[in-house]
Amino acid sequence: MARSGYFHGDLRRALLDAGVDAARASGPEALSLRELARIVEVAPSAVYRHFESREQLVSALVLRTLGMVADAMEDEIAAVPPAEGRTWADGVLGAVGIGYLRFAWREPGLFQLAFRAHRDLDSAHDPDARGASGRTPYEQLERALDTLQDAGALSAADRPGAEALAWSAVHGFAMLTVDGPLRSLDEGSREHLAARVVEMVRLGLEAAKPDAP
Repeated sequence: MARSGYFHGDLRRALLDAGVDAARASGPEALSLRELARIVEVAPSAVYRHFESREQLVSALVLRTLGMVADAMEDEIAAVPPAEGRTWADGVLGAVGIGYLRFAWREPGLFQLAFRAHRDLDSAHDPDARGASGRTPYEQLERALDTLQDAGALSAADRPGAEALAWSAVHGFAMLTVDGPLRSLDEGSREHLAARVVEMVRLGLEAAKPDAP
């Protein structure tokens, strides 16, 4: 029997929670309005009061997942040892990349939901995609690159577009290790290569400095 007694907003939250669990277990393909209605024990018609289509549900789940990615980045940033200037800035940039990768490995179903089912890049700036820090994943990366520039490790001339370069490299490695030919790597090898990837990004950005050798 369908459960009754949901107050306004509670059913929507319950459906999103169930959607996160479904995507976590089986990826974005597992998302179905009718199946989520069954899980939370309501009639399918009740679901359509909150989500008119599967696409609308997926969009809401993408935003929630992006907030989780931002939190994973923030956790890694918080673990960076205190330092001065460039040393700390290098650590922050690396933490953003490692946080992104570790989220992908820990939550492959949700990662695929956020970055394979995701079609509208502008929604990466949506308030619903912000983590506890108030930043989206993209804004976490922006902050790290601004910190690198402030520390003198990235020139103002090379700052524009740096997000695309850094994100492309790290995201590419994430996809290769989550759902590609590198998915069979053991944890130690994966972590070792991840550190090299984020260091490669940092060195590549710094190599564009006018005074670089």
